[in-house]
Amino acid sequence: MESAFASASCITDQRQKIEQYKSILSTVIASNDVQQANKFIDHVLSDDVPLVVSRQLLQTFAQDFGRLLPDAQKSIAHYVLAQIQPRVVSFEEQVLIIREKVAELYESEGEWSKAAQMLSGIDLDSSMRLVDDKFKLSKCVQIARLYLEDDDSVNAEAFINKASFLVSNSRHEVLNLQYKVCYARILDLKRKFLEAALRYYDISQIEKRQIGDETIDEEALEQALSAAVTCTILAAAGPQRSRVLATLYKDERCLKLKVYPILQKVYLERILRKPEIDAFAEELKPHQKAFLPDNFTVLDRAMIEHNLLSSSKLYKNISFDELGTLLGIAPQKAEKIASRMIYEDRMRGSIDQVEAVIHFEDDTEEMQLWDQQIFGLCQSLNDILESMGNKGLSIPV
Repeated sequence: MESAFASASCITDQRQKIEQYKSILSTVIASNDVQQANKFIDHVLSDDVPLVVSRQLLQTFAQDFGRLLPDAQKSIAHYVLAQIQPRVVSFEEQVLIIREKVAELYESEGEWSKAAQMLSGIDLDSSMRLVDDKFKLSKCVQIARLYLEDDDSVNAEAFINKASFLVSNSRHEVLNLQYKVCYARILDLKRKFLEAALRYYDISQIEKRQIGDETIDEEALEQALSAAVTCTILAAAGPQRSRVLATLYKDERCLKLKVYPILQKVYLERILRKPEIDAFAEELKPHQKAFLPDNFTVLDRAMIEHNLLSSSKLYKNISFDELGTLLGIAPQKAEKIASRMIYEDRMRGSIDQVEAVIHFEDDTEEMQLWDQQIFGLCQSLNDILESMGNKGLSIPV
C-alpha cells in the first residue's frame, strides 16, 4: 500500500491524482480491512496530500464506507473522527455524513445513547457552513428522542432546551409535534407528573390525522390520553391535581381507557385498596415505580397522599395510630406526610402533637363563597350588557 500511496503522490495532475486515490480507496473498502482503512485515512490527512484533494477523498469515503461490515464501519468511523478532530473545521461536511451514517447504524442495533452521542458531535453552530434553523431543530429533537429511548432525561433535556429556542419560530408541524412529545416524556421521567399530564393531554387533543408525512392514528392519541391520566394519578395530591382529574374524568374518551376505573375512584376521592393499587402498578413504567429517598416508591407516595386526602373528606379528626393503620404505614410516617401536605397547602387541617391527632378542616364554606363570588360577577356582567343594549350600543359576541 505504501508504494500505491507514493505513486499517487507523485502525480501532478490533480484530477488524475484524485482518481488514483479513489481507486486505492475502492480496494481498501472491498478488503474490509480496518488497518488498511486507517492507513489510508492517515495518508489522506497527511501533508503529502493537498487539502482540496483530502476533502474530496474523505467525501467519497464518507459516502462509500457504508459498504463495510458494521463492526468495521464503527471502528473506522471512530478512528477517522479522532484523526480529523484537530482540523475538523476543514472537514465539517464529511464529519456530518460520517456521524449520521454511524448514528443510523447504532440506532438499527438499538444502541440509542451511542447513536445520540454520535449525532451530538455535529456542530450545529458552525461559522464555516450555513446551517438553517429547521436542520438544527430536527437534530436536537432527534438526539433527544434517542436519549429518551434509554430513559436518559438529563441528556434529552439538554437538547430539548436547545430546541425550545427554535421551535417557537418553526412552521414544521411534524418537528413541533415531536418536540411536544419529547418535552412531555422528559417531564414524566423527571417525575413532574402534573406538568407532564397537561402536556400529554394537549397532545391527545390533536385534531389533525395527517401532519406532513406523518399519520396520527387514534391509538397514539389514546396512549397520550392514558399517559395523561396515569401522570395525574401519580401527581402530588392537592387542588391542582383535583382540577386536572376533573377535566380528565369529564372527557368521554377516558371511558375506553384501561385506567378508567382507578381514575373514577381517584376523582371521586375514594380510598384505594391494595388490589386496586397493584392492578394499576402493572400498567406503570419503571421510573413511575422507582424508590424515593424515604424508601417509598413513587406509586406508594402518590397512593398514600391520595388516601390521606380522601380520609380528610370522611373524618373530622383521626389519631396518628388510626391513620397509620388506614394508610398501611407507621404512625410517625403518616404524621410526617400529613404535616407536609398541610404545610404545602395541599390539604386543609392542623396537627395536635400533644394528643397525637390530626384535625381536618372542611372547605365546603369556602367553596360556597367562591360560587357566590362567581355568581355575583356573572350577574354584574349581565347587568352591564343589558344596560348597553338599552342604550342601543352594539354588543360584541
